[in-house]
Amino acid sequence: MAKDFPHPDPPPLGGGGDWSLSREAGEGRGPRSGKGGGNAPLLTIRAIDLYERPVRFVKPFRFGSVTVEAAPQAFVRALVHVDGVGEAWGGTAEMMMPKWFDKRPDRSPDETVDGLRRSLRLARDAYATDRADTAFGHHAAAYEIQRAACRAAGLPDLTAAYGPALIDKAVLDGLLRVLNTDFVTGMRTNRAGIDARLTPDLAGFDLDGFLAGLEPRPSVALRHTVGLLDEPVALRDLLARERLSRFKIKLAGDPSADLARLAEIAGVLDTAAGDYRATLDGNEQYADAAALAAFMDGLEREPALAGFRGRLLYIEQPVARERALGAPLGAVAERIPFIIDESDDGYDAFPRARAAGYRGVSSKSCKGLYKAVLNRARCAAWGAPHFVAAEDLTCQAGLAVQQDTALVALLGIADAERNGHQYGNGFDGAPEADAFLDAHPGFYTRRDGTVRLATAGGSLPTETLAVPGFASAAQPRWDRLSPLQNE
Repeated sequence: MAKDFPHPDPPPLGGGGDWSLSREAGEGRGPRSGKGGGNAPLLTIRAIDLYERPVRFVKPFRFGSVTVEAAPQAFVRALVHVDGVGEAWGGTAEMMMPKWFDKRPDRSPDETVDGLRRSLRLARDAYATDRADTAFGHHAAAYEIQRAACRAAGLPDLTAAYGPALIDKAVLDGLLRVLNTDFVTGMRTNRAGIDARLTPDLAGFDLDGFLAGLEPRPSVALRHTVGLLDEPVALRDLLARERLSRFKIKLAGDPSADLARLAEIAGVLDTAAGDYRATLDGNEQYADAAALAAFMDGLEREPALAGFRGRLLYIEQPVARERALGAPLGAVAERIPFIIDESDDGYDAFPRARAAGYRGVSSKSCKGLYKAVLNRARCAAWGAPHFVAAEDLTCQAGLAVQQDTALVALLGIADAERNGHQYGNGFDGAPEADAFLDAHPGFYTRRDGTVRLATAGGSLPTETLAVPGFASAAQPRWDRLSPLQNE
């Protein structure tokens, strides 16, 4: 049994403030494989605390066969210590979306959320060690332990990845605060110690050079999701208020019905969205490559979709995760790029998807920031046409959306799906709202009495995220959060 963490006194609670207890940088080298990680300090994780807060949506969000109207948001705090340098608390947050990580029909929505809670608790056990290592070294050491523990508990690998994904973000935040370093600088100098031990296909690839060569974007365009319950008339009204140019449209899996709905949406975009670009999300609803080919036939044949087809960038995860990587896409993959999302449940997923005809993979902080970075390195090693796209579930205002936006910008991705601002109600009365608004000008605005993302211009600035730590100069009110259920 993994040992329990000690629980030292927390730092002062509040909406802002500097958690760092020291301002000197440390050096070190953890065990590594491949070329990378040579500039990373060794750290110990002294505590991990788990919290949650309910989030009620302002409108139903339907993806695939699931409709969600509320879900809890998980919060994680980790105390990081670097010998001779100091220690600091780091934090993060992510939604616990029902029936996305685990879509098995015999699991209820509440059971799948409980699975995410269990993933967090098991990950806390997997990271419980007195051993000093790099931030990535702690992740790599816990990787198989977590997968084995979750499999023994009947949890799928995508659920298993959730707990480490949050702990890794909190640990990295704490480390960067100890070093008084912002996220982009810390990643470009590989202070996390990322190496190729979990991606043997990258052995010999210069990860340090790759990271140093990343050119973060000064802003990230918002890709607006049109959910299965969202009406085209609402999209037209939105475009009259906001300068959006990137769109993601959900598919339901019936080619004829999808094409008819798509023609309505395309009519709105063609007349109101200017020089737009779009993506399609199958959410695992298409049976196989033959069904996809039927959809593509209609997409290419329908006159009302001619303009839309020329602006379509890729199609995301059309086939169920259980079948997607075992059944090659075949000739349909030559007609449009396809990417995986729900199939991306481990470090071997992207190479397997590539062999099946997929050309891209999603970056989602809830699946793991290190995997996103290493998949981006694979694209650099493999060359065109491979790419990483930025997707999300519902990154809510605060730590979640800021950290994910910083990651997207670091990877050089031009736009990112953003759902939290339209399905959630901004900070929705959270006590830290004003602190985030003050700390990150241009990223948030106050509208209708609520602090929310500043979406009217169609993009989010990233300069305001260049602060010590992982992209946030404000913090949640940890004293106003509830402990993770079943603790």
